[in-house]
Amino acid sequence: MDPIRVPDADLESIEASVRKLLDQSAQQARQLDSLSSAPDPMPFAGFTMPGLPGMPAPVLPPEPKPILELDGEDRENELDSLTDWVEDFLMPVYGAEITTSAPWCEQWQEHLDVVAWLHALWMAYQQHKDPEAGPSGMFVWHRDFLSHAMAAVRAAGGPLSACQTDPDRPAHRLLRGPGRSTRPVATAADDTEHGVEAAS
Repeated sequence: MDPIRVPDADLESIEASVRKLLDQSAQQARQLDSLSSAPDPMPFAGFTMPGLPGMPAPVLPPEPKPILELDGEDRENELDSLTDWVEDFLMPVYGAEITTSAPWCEQWQEHLDVVAWLHALWMAYQQHKDPEAGPSGMFVWHRDFLSHAMAAVRAAGGPLSACQTDPDRPAHRLLRGPGRSTRPVATAADDTEHGVEAAS
């Protein structure tokens, strides 16, 4: 096979292209090195905002609390808002039919476990409908929260199973939960008998 001869004019163009490719390759290598290094622990430290003298610090909204951790008027207000959401949105849209396999209770607010489940579902709803959750926020709420919460609340053997199982016969009954532990409380004398000395 004979060697290929390239005219001198074309050779300069090829050399320029090779130099350009080598420069791009070196630039990409530097970029890869910078991306693979550890991130700066405080990337925005240089962008501090000087405080305005005499101005109060911004008041942040309180962190949301589970409804069963609230007391008094705070709890009543939260339960009122939750009731509005459950009765005006959740049950009309997702309630389906009342049956023995999907019971309901018109007095669901008296079932503390149901209140806790529905409140958690409502809080997740508020978080996932926020624009910051992105376009898939509501899909995530349906998949990860709604299905699980409704399955737990309306299960055939769940907290409402002794309540309304027929749409024409409203019923309400609170099921008795497990009692307190009957395990005896250890005393200092018991600890000494078993070789455990009380701390001095």
